[in-house]
Amino acid sequence: QVQLVESGGGLVEAGGSLGLSCAASGGTLRSYEMAWFRQAPGKEREFVAASRWNGVATWYSDSVKGRFTIFRDNAKNTVYLQMNSLKSDDTAVYYCAADRAPAYRWPPIEYDIDYWGKGTLVTVSS
Repeated sequence: QVQLVESGGGLVEAGGSLGLSCAASGGTLRSYEMAWFRQAPGKEREFVAASRWNGVATWYSDSVKGRFTIFRDNAKNTVYLQMNSLKSDDTAVYYCAADRAPAYRWPPIEYDIDYWGKGTLVTVSS
């Protein structure tokens, strides 16, 4: 059983930057494609970014492409999400997610996820 714990959320002004971390325990991150999803108030959870198990390939939603970067350190069992040029629309709870490699589909959807973190809140003030 893999446990995922997100950290790094908080309040930031529009245009600012924030970095999220997701630490995994109970398993090796190398065995998983990793992803970030988010859920804004009153909206459904949506895909944000994903990284292949070896970090070679990544995928981003159109809404964050060019502003967010997903990267991972398998030796530290940690995946990161660097968020730049933040907008008020980025306000959401951000969830770390693990999909056992090799992924059934790419990028993964919610249905494919094997483990979820509890989320960390990011609030962008305009």
